[in-house]
This record gives sequence, C-alpha cells and structure tokens, in this order.
Amino acid sequence: MQHTDVGAYALGLLEAHDRHDFEQHLATCPECTAELAELSGLRELLADLDPVEPAADGPDQAQIADVVRRQSGTQRRRALVRRSLGLAAGAALLAGGVGIGIAAAHRPGPHVPPPPGLVVRQATNPGTGVTGKVELVPKAWGTAVTLNLSGIHGPLTCQLIAVSKTGQRTVVTGWFVPAAGYGVPGHPGHLIVQGGTAVQAPGLAAMVVTVVRGPTLVSISV
Repeated sequence: MQHTDVGAYALGLLEAHDRHDFEQHLATCPECTAELAELSGLRELLADLDPVEPAADGPDQAQIADVVRRQSGTQRRRALVRRSLGLAAGAALLAGGVGIGIAAAHRPGPHVPPPPGLVVRQATNPGTGVTGKVELVPKAWGTAVTLNLSGIHGPLTCQLIAVSKTGQRTVVTGWFVPAAGYGVPGHPGHLIVQGGTAVQAPGLAAMVVTVVRGPTLVSISV
C-alpha cells in the first residue's frame, strides 16, 4: 500500500478493496494517520462548495481531486492540502460557516488570556470511557469550536456534531482515530480537533462525538 493513497482515501476515490487495504495500513502507519488528520473534512468541504463560484485562477473540485491522486512527493502533497483547505474554508464560510477539523496530539503551550465569550464544557460517557471537552468562542459567522478528546480507542472514523436548541444537527468536522487511540494507556496524548458551526453559541444545546454511521461516543451539554 502506497503512502500516496492518503489523498485519494480522504476524497473517497479508492475502490472498496483498496479502501479496506488502506484502512488496515492506517492502523500501523503513524505517517499516514497524521496526514489523514490534516486532510480531515476536505471531502465534505469540497462537496459543499457547489453553490460558490470559484475564482477564475483557482482550482475547482475536479482539479483538486485529480492533483491529490497524482502527487507522489510528501511535501508537495501537503502543500496542496493546505492550499485546498484554505480555499475551501474561505468559500465554505461565505456559504454558511462550514467548519474545518485538524487533528493533532495535544501539546501544552504558553498561557494566553481566554478569548471574550469563551464557554467551556466537559463530559464523560461511562459506557464508552470517552471524555470530551469543548471550548466555544462566539464569532460573527457563528461559533468556533475546539474539542479535546481522550479515552478513545481505534480504528474509528468519527465526527463532531453540533446540536442546536431547535434540534438541528450539523457536522462540524470529522477525523480518523488510529488503533492506538488517544488519551489511553500507551498513548496518553489527547486528540485536539478544531472546527466551526454557523449556529451562534447561545443557540447550541450540545456537542456530540459519534462514530460515522455508528453509535455516540460522548455527548457534551452546552
């Protein structure tokens, strides 16, 4: 299995048997797992860009998918991903505030003052053992969301869902959890996922972490 299949997998371009082989490869390859985290949410973002008119000199969805499939150098591929995510993010926010998720192992940083309006909530699901903490920051376009997740084993493909007080459910972002997991014995680093929702903070009822097409891992009341 080639490392260059990461982009094709993230965009849903692999055939069923190739997808299965690549998921097996992900469980033992930290490099691909980290790169897939960088690509998290790219497919959904590109799909959501249909109503947005692309810039005359910018790549469209088909061009991005074709380039990602053909890249063979890690540095060139990562540069393309960053540019694609930036383009998708700008257009998606204009179209309605679709969020982007970037997953990374937790590293403590320097203390900075909390942003105005910050809301912090935390919950643990005794059944799954998963703990999630969300930080919500009001923005003009909606709410910026940071999720700190621990006690989770893989391999799993997960998503963060914003639930409004009216019952509306919106996917904030998605990511892949390798077999080693996060915030567990042998792999203590937490998973940090960032994204955003168009729902204003006062209108949120809960942030829910689920397995894609699967059960709820933890629900955090807001």
